[in-house]
Amino acid sequence: MHAKPRFVTAGNAGPLTLDGTRTYLVGERRVAVIDVGPALDAHVEAVREAIEGAESVTLLLTHGHSDHAAGARLLAAQLGVDLRGPAAVDGVRLPLVDGDVVATDAGDLVAVDTPGHARHHLCFHWPARRALFAGDLLIGKGDTVWVGEYPGCVADYLASLERVRSLGLAVIYPAHGPALEPPEDVIDRFVAHRQARIREVEGLLADRPDATTQDLVEAIHGPILPDGLRRAAERSVEALKWHVVGST
Repeated sequence: MHAKPRFVTAGNAGPLTLDGTRTYLVGERRVAVIDVGPALDAHVEAVREAIEGAESVTLLLTHGHSDHAAGARLLAAQLGVDLRGPAAVDGVRLPLVDGDVVATDAGDLVAVDTPGHARHHLCFHWPARRALFAGDLLIGKGDTVWVGEYPGCVADYLASLERVRSLGLAVIYPAHGPALEPPEDVIDRFVAHRQARIREVEGLLADRPDATTQDLVEAIHGPILPDGLRRAAERSVEALKWHVVGST
């Protein structure tokens, strides 16, 4: 059995965030805080209370999306510490690159470059527990996360999943939803979903080379899609189309 890390869940539940952003705490005296989450005062205060009394605190970011980073910038300012994460993310003062090590009293965390969901995305490998803090590379339920931020993100995402597969993990902790295990089966599931979507877009474009993004979204998701998800679906399909034909 692996010892589970502490976490505090933000009150930002939704279709893309599941039960909300999970802020993980690794260590007790020398603690690392991963993805403080949204800038919700009650959540930031709960995280601050959870680390009260620690000798040192390191704030880590997996990526810059607001449900992960906005609260981190706020807590960094409150504590007077530098935020660590991908160099291109707003608010990061101490950039991390692939292979960088962050020490805690529960074992080292190693930055793993995993673009795809975001162009600048890190996971944090916890070798002492054969665990990975996955940010939004994977999610705690289902078989897909949003991949649509930039041209080439689909190929990057699939490569990142294979990179994580090579780590020999026992458990994966996503930023949304429960722990994922066994990791090999989970990664297979997410890869299979993405590859099925690629084949689906290939088939649709073979039949209708002039199909618009909206045509493809309707064919894949149906004509009724909640307004809050439509733009995300369009960008995801645009990324799949770019992957298939090399342009949007």
